[in-house]
Amino acid sequence: MRIRLDIAYDGTHFRGWARQPGLRTVQGTLEEALARIIAGAPQLTVAGRTDAGVHASGQVAHLDLDDAQRTRLAASRRSESDPVAALARRIRGVLSSYADVTVHRTALAPDGFDARFSAVWRRYAYRIADDVTGYDPLRREFTTTVRAALDVAAMDEAAQSLRGLHDFAAYCKPREEATTIRTLLEFDWRRDDEGAIVANVKADAFCHSMVRALVGACVAVGQGRLAVEDVVRLREQATRTSEFAVLAARGLVLTEVGYPEPELMAARAEQTRARRDQE
Repeated sequence: MRIRLDIAYDGTHFRGWARQPGLRTVQGTLEEALARIIAGAPQLTVAGRTDAGVHASGQVAHLDLDDAQRTRLAASRRSESDPVAALARRIRGVLSSYADVTVHRTALAPDGFDARFSAVWRRYAYRIADDVTGYDPLRREFTTTVRAALDVAAMDEAAQSLRGLHDFAAYCKPREEATTIRTLLEFDWRRDDEGAIVANVKADAFCHSMVRALVGACVAVGQGRLAVEDVVRLREQATRTSEFAVLAARGLVLTEVGYPEPELMAARAEQTRARRDQE
Protein backbone atom coordinates (compact mmCIF):
# COMPACT_ATOMS: atom_id res chain seq x y z
CA MET A 1 0.00 0.00 0.00
CA ARG A 2 1.36 3.40 -1.00
CA ILE A 3 0.05 6.54 0.71
CA ARG A 4 0.44 10.13 -0.45
CA LEU A 5 1.03 12.77 2.24
CA ASP A 6 0.54 16.52 1.74
CA ILE A 7 2.84 18.33 4.17
CA ALA A 8 3.62 21.84 5.41
CA TYR A 9 6.35 23.06 7.73
CA ASP A 10 8.14 26.05 9.16
CA GLY A 11 11.75 25.19 8.36
CA THR A 12 13.31 27.63 10.83
CA HIS A 13 14.34 25.06 13.42
CA PHE A 14 14.87 22.09 11.12
CA ARG A 15 18.19 21.07 9.56
CA GLY A 16 16.41 20.53 6.28
CA TRP A 17 14.17 17.73 5.08
CA ALA A 18 16.52 14.73 4.94
CA ARG A 19 17.07 12.54 7.98
CA GLN A 20 20.50 13.13 9.60
CA PRO A 21 21.86 11.37 12.69
CA GLY A 22 21.66 13.58 15.76
CA LEU A 23 19.93 16.46 13.98
CA ARG A 24 16.30 17.54 13.93
CA THR A 25 14.90 17.23 10.42
CA VAL A 26 11.43 17.21 8.88
CA GLN A 27 11.75 13.65 7.61
CA GLY A 28 13.04 12.39 10.95
CA THR A 29 10.24 14.11 12.89
CA LEU A 30 7.49 12.73 10.65
CA GLU A 31 8.93 9.22 10.56
CA GLU A 32 9.13 9.16 14.36
CA ALA A 33 5.45 10.15 14.53
CA LEU A 34 4.50 7.51 11.98
CA ALA A 35 6.41 4.82 13.87
CA ARG A 36 4.25 5.50 16.93
CA ILE A 37 1.13 4.91 14.84
CA ILE A 38 2.03 2.04 12.50
CA ALA A 39 5.23 0.70 14.15
CA GLY A 40 8.24 -0.56 12.20
CA ALA A 41 10.63 1.84 10.47
CA PRO A 42 8.55 4.06 8.14
CA GLN A 43 10.46 5.71 5.31
CA LEU A 44 9.17 8.73 3.43
CA THR A 45 10.08 9.60 -0.16
CA VAL A 46 9.70 13.32 -0.84
CA ALA A 47 9.07 15.42 -3.94
CA GLY A 48 11.83 17.89 -3.16
CA ARG A 49 14.41 17.79 -0.37
CA THR A 50 14.53 21.28 1.10
CA ASP A 51 17.64 22.73 2.75
CA ALA A 52 17.99 23.92 6.34
CA GLY A 53 15.71 26.86 7.06
CA VAL A 54 13.56 26.45 3.94
CA HIS A 55 9.78 26.27 4.49
CA ALA A 56 7.00 24.40 2.70
CA SER A 57 3.26 24.88 2.31
CA GLY A 58 2.82 22.31 -0.48
CA GLN A 59 5.36 19.54 0.05
CA VAL A 60 4.42 16.01 -1.07
CA ALA A 61 5.78 12.65 0.08
CA HIS A 62 4.80 9.01 -0.18
CA LEU A 63 4.92 6.15 2.30
CA ASP A 64 4.89 2.42 1.57
CA LEU A 65 3.28 0.17 4.19
CA ASP A 66 4.20 -3.48 4.60
CA ASP A 67 1.53 -6.06 5.49
CA ALA A 68 2.07 -5.67 9.24
CA GLN A 69 1.82 -1.88 9.11
CA ARG A 70 -1.24 -2.06 6.90
CA THR A 71 -2.95 -4.39 9.35
CA ARG A 72 -2.02 -2.16 12.28
CA LEU A 73 -3.38 0.91 10.51
CA ALA A 74 -6.68 -0.80 9.77
CA ALA A 75 -7.05 -2.38 13.22
CA SER A 76 -6.14 0.60 15.35
CA ARG A 77 -9.19 2.62 14.36
CA ARG A 78 -11.95 0.18 13.48
CA SER A 79 -14.52 2.96 13.83
CA GLU A 80 -12.89 4.96 11.02
CA SER A 81 -14.57 4.51 7.65
CA ASP A 82 -11.29 5.44 5.92
CA PRO A 83 -8.22 4.74 8.09
CA VAL A 84 -5.88 6.05 5.38
CA ALA A 85 -7.58 9.46 5.32
CA ALA A 86 -7.67 9.43 9.16
CA LEU A 87 -3.90 8.92 9.26
CA ALA A 88 -3.29 12.65 8.72
CA ARG A 89 -5.35 13.53 11.79
CA ARG A 90 -3.54 10.90 13.85
CA ILE A 91 -0.14 12.24 12.78
CA ARG A 92 -1.22 15.74 13.79
CA GLY A 93 -2.26 14.35 17.17
CA VAL A 94 1.19 12.89 17.75
CA LEU A 95 2.92 16.09 16.60
CA SER A 96 0.86 18.34 18.95
CA SER A 97 -1.37 21.34 18.23
CA TYR A 98 1.40 23.89 17.66
CA ALA A 99 4.00 21.77 15.88
CA ASP A 100 6.18 23.41 13.21
CA VAL A 101 5.33 20.58 10.79
CA THR A 102 1.95 19.13 9.88
CA VAL A 103 0.29 16.71 7.47
CA HIS A 104 -2.77 18.25 5.86
CA ARG A 105 -3.95 15.18 3.98
CA THR A 106 -3.26 11.48 3.51
CA ALA A 107 -4.75 9.38 0.70
CA LEU A 108 -4.14 6.21 -1.25
CA ALA A 109 -1.69 7.02 -4.02
CA PRO A 110 -2.68 6.33 -7.64
CA ASP A 111 -1.06 3.33 -9.30
CA GLY A 112 2.51 4.15 -10.29
CA PHE A 113 2.68 7.30 -8.16
CA ASP A 114 6.12 8.32 -6.90
CA ALA A 115 6.31 11.59 -4.98
CA ARG A 116 9.74 12.36 -6.39
CA PHE A 117 9.90 10.81 -9.82
CA SER A 118 6.29 11.36 -10.94
CA ALA A 119 6.52 15.12 -10.36
CA VAL A 120 6.57 17.25 -13.50
CA TRP A 121 7.31 20.59 -11.83
CA ARG A 122 7.93 22.31 -8.48
CA ARG A 123 6.97 25.86 -7.52
CA TYR A 124 8.65 28.11 -4.93
CA ALA A 125 7.93 31.56 -3.58
CA TYR A 126 10.55 33.89 -2.14
CA ARG A 127 9.56 36.88 0.03
CA ILE A 128 11.63 40.04 0.52
CA ALA A 129 11.08 43.17 2.59
CA ASP A 130 12.99 46.19 1.28
CA ASP A 131 13.10 49.82 2.42
CA VAL A 132 9.76 50.45 0.71
CA THR A 133 8.06 47.58 2.56
CA GLY A 134 9.54 48.09 6.00
CA TYR A 135 10.33 45.45 8.59
CA ASP A 136 7.54 43.30 10.05
CA PRO A 137 8.73 41.36 13.12
CA LEU A 138 5.71 39.03 12.84
CA ARG A 139 6.95 37.82 9.42
CA ARG A 140 10.66 37.76 10.22
CA GLU A 141 11.02 33.96 9.97
CA PHE A 142 9.59 33.93 6.44
CA THR A 143 10.99 37.13 4.95
CA THR A 144 14.49 38.19 3.94
CA THR A 145 15.26 41.86 4.61
CA VAL A 146 17.21 43.83 2.00
CA ARG A 147 18.28 47.33 3.05
CA ALA A 148 17.58 49.13 -0.18
CA ALA A 149 14.64 50.34 -2.24
CA LEU A 150 14.55 47.65 -4.92
CA ASP A 151 13.56 48.21 -8.54
CA VAL A 152 10.94 45.48 -8.91
CA ALA A 153 10.35 46.15 -12.63
CA ALA A 154 14.05 45.57 -13.39
CA MET A 155 14.06 42.43 -11.23
CA ASP A 156 11.03 41.09 -13.11
CA GLU A 157 12.63 41.82 -16.49
CA ALA A 158 15.80 40.01 -15.43
CA ALA A 159 13.84 37.04 -14.11
CA GLN A 160 11.82 36.59 -17.28
CA SER A 161 14.98 36.68 -19.41
CA LEU A 162 16.19 33.52 -17.65
CA ARG A 163 13.21 31.34 -18.56
CA GLY A 164 13.55 28.23 -20.69
CA LEU A 165 15.76 25.16 -20.99
CA HIS A 166 19.34 26.10 -20.09
CA ASP A 167 22.42 25.07 -18.17
CA PHE A 168 22.04 26.83 -14.80
CA ALA A 169 25.50 25.91 -13.46
CA ALA A 170 26.13 29.57 -12.58
CA TYR A 171 23.08 29.43 -10.30
CA CYS A 172 23.65 26.03 -8.68
CA LYS A 173 25.92 24.73 -5.97
CA PRO A 174 27.98 22.10 -7.81
CA ARG A 175 27.53 18.42 -7.02
CA GLU A 176 29.73 15.76 -8.56
CA GLU A 177 28.19 14.09 -11.63
CA ALA A 178 24.89 16.00 -11.23
CA THR A 179 23.46 17.84 -14.21
CA THR A 180 22.64 21.54 -13.94
CA ILE A 181 20.40 21.62 -17.02
CA ARG A 182 16.88 22.62 -16.03
CA THR A 183 13.76 24.09 -17.62
CA LEU A 184 12.76 27.29 -15.83
CA LEU A 185 9.05 27.46 -16.63
CA GLU A 186 8.09 30.60 -14.73
CA PHE A 187 10.07 33.32 -12.97
CA ASP A 188 8.59 36.69 -12.08
CA TRP A 189 8.46 39.31 -9.33
CA ARG A 190 5.65 41.46 -7.89
CA ARG A 191 4.74 43.39 -4.75
CA ASP A 192 1.98 41.74 -2.71
CA ASP A 193 -0.84 43.49 -0.86
CA GLU A 194 1.47 44.10 2.10
CA GLY A 195 4.13 45.71 -0.08
CA ALA A 196 6.56 42.79 0.17
CA ILE A 197 8.38 41.70 -2.98
CA VAL A 198 7.53 38.10 -3.89
CA ALA A 199 9.15 35.86 -6.50
CA ASN A 200 7.27 33.07 -8.23
CA VAL A 201 9.71 30.40 -9.46
CA LYS A 202 8.57 27.23 -11.25
CA ALA A 203 10.78 24.62 -12.95
CA ASP A 204 10.75 20.97 -13.89
CA ALA A 205 13.32 20.47 -11.12
CA PHE A 206 15.85 22.55 -9.20
CA CYS A 207 19.50 21.90 -8.48
CA HIS A 208 21.07 22.69 -5.11
CA SER A 209 20.56 26.34 -3.99
CA MET A 210 19.26 27.29 -7.46
CA VAL A 211 16.25 29.33 -6.33
CA ARG A 212 18.20 31.33 -3.76
CA ALA A 213 20.92 32.06 -6.33
CA LEU A 214 18.41 33.18 -8.97
CA VAL A 215 16.79 35.42 -6.38
CA GLY A 216 20.17 36.82 -5.34
CA ALA A 217 21.04 37.75 -8.91
CA CYS A 218 17.71 39.53 -9.36
CA VAL A 219 18.15 41.42 -6.09
CA ALA A 220 21.55 42.63 -7.36
CA VAL A 221 19.71 43.92 -10.43
CA GLY A 222 17.12 45.60 -8.21
CA GLN A 223 19.92 47.31 -6.27
CA GLY A 224 21.61 48.49 -9.48
CA ARG A 225 24.73 46.38 -8.87
CA LEU A 226 24.00 44.26 -11.96
CA ALA A 227 22.37 45.22 -15.25
CA VAL A 228 19.32 43.31 -16.45
CA GLU A 229 21.32 41.65 -19.23
CA ASP A 230 23.99 40.48 -16.80
CA VAL A 231 21.85 37.63 -15.47
CA VAL A 232 21.87 35.95 -18.90
CA ARG A 233 25.58 36.70 -19.35
CA LEU A 234 26.33 34.95 -16.06
CA ARG A 235 24.12 32.01 -16.97
CA GLU A 236 25.95 31.55 -20.26
CA GLN A 237 29.31 31.52 -18.46
CA ALA A 238 28.02 28.37 -16.69
CA THR A 239 30.32 28.78 -13.69
CA ARG A 240 29.73 30.03 -10.14
CA THR A 241 30.43 33.69 -9.62
CA SER A 242 30.87 36.19 -6.80
CA GLU A 243 29.03 38.97 -8.68
CA PHE A 244 25.92 38.41 -6.55
CA ALA A 245 25.08 36.86 -3.19
CA VAL A 246 22.96 33.75 -2.67
CA LEU A 247 20.12 34.87 -0.42
CA ALA A 248 19.13 33.34 2.92
CA ALA A 249 16.86 30.31 3.23
CA ARG A 250 14.35 32.09 5.47
CA GLY A 251 12.43 33.74 2.62
CA LEU A 252 11.96 30.55 0.60
CA VAL A 253 8.81 28.40 0.57
CA LEU A 254 8.03 25.31 -1.52
CA THR A 255 4.41 26.06 -2.39
CA GLU A 256 3.32 23.42 -4.91
CA VAL A 257 4.33 20.24 -6.71
CA GLY A 258 2.71 19.35 -10.02
CA TYR A 259 1.87 15.82 -11.20
CA PRO A 260 0.40 14.39 -14.40
CA GLU A 261 -2.99 12.71 -14.67
CA PRO A 262 -3.19 9.46 -12.63
CA GLU A 263 -2.90 7.21 -15.69
CA LEU A 264 0.43 8.88 -16.58
CA MET A 265 2.07 8.63 -13.13
CA ALA A 266 3.99 5.40 -13.76
CA ALA A 267 5.25 6.48 -17.19
CA ARG A 268 6.45 9.80 -15.82
CA ALA A 269 8.27 8.11 -12.94
CA GLU A 270 9.98 5.68 -15.31
CA GLN A 271 11.02 8.49 -17.64
CA THR A 272 12.48 10.57 -14.80
CA ARG A 273 14.37 7.62 -13.29
CA ALA A 274 15.91 6.82 -16.65
CA ARG A 275 17.11 10.40 -17.08
CA ARG A 276 18.55 10.52 -13.56
CA ASP A 277 20.38 7.23 -14.15
CA GLN A 278 21.99 8.71 -17.27
CA GLU A 279 23.10 11.73 -15.28
